Amino acid sequence: MTTTLVELEHYLDELLVPTKFQDYCPNGLQVEGRTQISLIVTGVTASQALIEEAVRSNADAILVHHGYFWKGESPVVRGMKRRRLATLLANDVSLLAYHLPLDAHPQLGNNASLGKLMGFDKWAIADAADASGLVSVGQLPESIRAGEMVERLGVLTDRECLHIGDPHTLVRKVAWCTGGAQGYIHEAVTADADMYITGEASEQTVHIAREEGIHFVAAGHHATERYGVQAVGDHLADIFDLEHRFIDIENPV
Repeated sequence: MTTTLVELEHYLDELLVPTKFQDYCPNGLQVEGRTQISLIVTGVTASQALIEEAVRSNADAILVHHGYFWKGESPVVRGMKRRRLATLLANDVSLLAYHLPLDAHPQLGNNASLGKLMGFDKWAIADAADASGLVSVGQLPESIRAGEMVERLGVLTDRECLHIGDPHTLVRKVAWCTGGAQGYIHEAVTADADMYITGEASEQTVHIAREEGIHFVAAGHHATERYGVQAVGDHLADIFDLEHRFIDIENPV
């Protein structure tokens, strides 16, 4: 079955509600390709490698979390940017990207998908006054050692996680935000979480975690953001009877 690019974009805009967010890039259709969509490829970042794999798969559209045209970058189309755009345009492949809206969707987003996979229960937004809802807080069914939680996360993400804290102490209340969200550790402390999980760490994050007495875990920016875009792709396949393929371009960060 197929749908149109216009229908797909309209549905994604209604599903992910990008107008709620003050984002660092445009959300939605970033590069226009063919009008009919039967195969959609999803991935974390619209790298050259992902585009080429999508072209080899005969994809009509690519849906990613990290697209193009970020605030502060040069608007000049040359070098890497030219090559990426040229490949999309030459093969008539559309690119759709949703950044913060994909993080925050309460059922299909990066945070929700990671929470489900980790078995967190009864999660909510850390700050009810935060309309963007970027930090989640949830409970484990029972307290476990911090080291066991880190091991679970390592198995899920298939990588060694950075953990600041005593692995033998117990945790039950966990806050998390996927990707480069180490700066939100203060929201986790305010929410009285035992542990904060994100993708990356900064130098100061270590000191904050130690001095505030909260476990901190960095499990990889790419690794923690693989799940939301897959969930959205599977959802689109069900709604529009499309073919969906997730392509994971390995990234150690």
